Amino acid sequence: MAKKIIKDFLEDVLDDSIKQVSGSDAAFLYAESSSSPMHIATLTIVEDSLNFDDFRAIVASKLHLIPKFRKRLLNVPMNLDYPYWVDDPNFDLDLHINRVKLPNPSNWKTLREMTSSIFSSPLDLRRPLWSMTFIEGLDEVSQVPKGSVAVVCKVHHVMIDGSSGVGIMGILFDKNLNDKDKEIPKPKPFEPDELPDELSLLLKSSQTFFKDPLRIPKLVGETAFSFIKGNIQTQFSLKKSIKNTFSTPNTIFNNSVSPKRTWGTAILSFDRINTLRKIMNVSINDIILTICAGGIRKYLAEKEKLPVQPLVANVPISIRVKGEKQEMNNQISNMLVRIATHINDPIERLEYIQEQTNRGKTRHKAVGAKALAKMADAVPFGLANLAAGLYTKYNIKEFHRPPFNVTITNVPGPQMPLYLRGHKILSIFGLTPVLDGFGLIIAAFSYNGLVSITTTSDAKTMPDADKFSRDIRESANELEEIILAKGKQKETTNPQKIRSTAFFTNLKKFINSDEKIKKNHSGIYDFELTLGENKVNYQLDISEKTVAVRKKKATKPLVKIEIDDENLLNLHKKQLLLDEVMIQGRIKLIGTKRNSDKFFKLLSQVLEKN
Repeated sequence: MAKKIIKDFLEDVLDDSIKQVSGSDAAFLYAESSSSPMHIATLTIVEDSLNFDDFRAIVASKLHLIPKFRKRLLNVPMNLDYPYWVDDPNFDLDLHINRVKLPNPSNWKTLREMTSSIFSSPLDLRRPLWSMTFIEGLDEVSQVPKGSVAVVCKVHHVMIDGSSGVGIMGILFDKNLNDKDKEIPKPKPFEPDELPDELSLLLKSSQTFFKDPLRIPKLVGETAFSFIKGNIQTQFSLKKSIKNTFSTPNTIFNNSVSPKRTWGTAILSFDRINTLRKIMNVSINDIILTICAGGIRKYLAEKEKLPVQPLVANVPISIRVKGEKQEMNNQISNMLVRIATHINDPIERLEYIQEQTNRGKTRHKAVGAKALAKMADAVPFGLANLAAGLYTKYNIKEFHRPPFNVTITNVPGPQMPLYLRGHKILSIFGLTPVLDGFGLIIAAFSYNGLVSITTTSDAKTMPDADKFSRDIRESANELEEIILAKGKQKETTNPQKIRSTAFFTNLKKFINSDEKIKKNHSGIYDFELTLGENKVNYQLDISEKTVAVRKKKATKPLVKIEIDDENLLNLHKKQLLLDEVMIQGRIKLIGTKRNSDKFFKLLSQVLEKN
């Protein structure tokens, strides 16, 4: 009997099915306070009278695809280590789904207020860390079809980041318009594992330490080496350097926050932003940062609170690799960018920001974003927990300048329409957490041809969030007007030429270097490049003997690749990521799934080795 007890106990201790919260995820957990609940939310507008019972049944039928939605956190005794994710034996879906009606008058103002109220309330840390609120009564909300409903989904930041949030959308929503009459699948049975006892949990944490007692010094050493390596590479790779003459200024965004959240949104056309990007040969992110910077400058100038120094933005960078999108955790690093709020001219502001982001990307690439992210796990748990609590309790922000003024995040979403049981998803807005010292965060989210730039703040920092959204729209219009005028002038003086030829040279070289690649990808492929109003075709002919690229259209290609010439050039120059371009619909691979997936993998390899 004693042997069996010991055996069962050791099995509990060594059980790898119970996953521990990582250091980077835990940071969001311990930053939580009464005035700063650390969850992410989306407001989704759904067209055409979606029934509440159907909505609940859909969520229930898909819970098995999102395992963390039925897990809760279990603390280690005495909080000596990061907590663990465990099955919630008392999981009840009805504790996570609410149904409300929008009060009169039914308009965008009351919808914003209700969403703010829902978002302001914290999640129950004793249960799975998510909730959904189904909002009816939107009939009088302007530009929203009668009968539409809204869904506010809250998920704690300890569970997800922006990219994994997109992955959850891919599970809950679908691409099929014709699902209204289909029977909703019954939920799969949930058989939760038994909760581990306190002693085994404590020993499990001890085992992690004793398995690798040098974990902390190793991680510190790795990261220190990466920084040294990065500094050396940066010095040699950067031809231009912006002198570090400015420190981060103090702004009205860097004070204590109140519990009540405020938010507003500006909706822009993705094609408009993409047109500006192409004319200026910059990234989508550079354009969005410039638009946001212009809005911030307008807002602060009108309040006579604009600092002389440029504001610094924290720009999250996804460090996920292909296939990680739907994993629920945080895979982000951060880049600090001076966003040129001291510059009045929009073009000069854009050029300044582009130089800043290029510099930051070079530094990030050299250092290694993964190495930076590892550091969170190297911080002893007790220290991290204590630091997060003390920062707020003793108002430590008052004793130092903020490391940054505002967070601006850009999450690429699907560029095709999504549906919920055949009901079209009209729009998606992202709300994000703020905390003491960091009272403004701006989230850009692209979906189905639109980009929503949503501001989250609090009633003390930004009571007029709708006014700030107008400033964002005005900034976008001003930038567009100037860039389009510049583009017309450029067209009259410089006829357009294909610029991505270097990509094809590199593609030929890569394929010719490996006989196996030539054999596996043998066939004809057609690249259709968009160049202004024109289209130019390049035929890629791969055989076991040779690889040829000809300026002609292929008649029956294995795969047809449709992409803008400028996008292909920027992929080659590593100014764009292939996954990002694919998600945003800026590249299309037309062919069988098998052939398209094979060629996508080849493209990834070519661009990585470039």
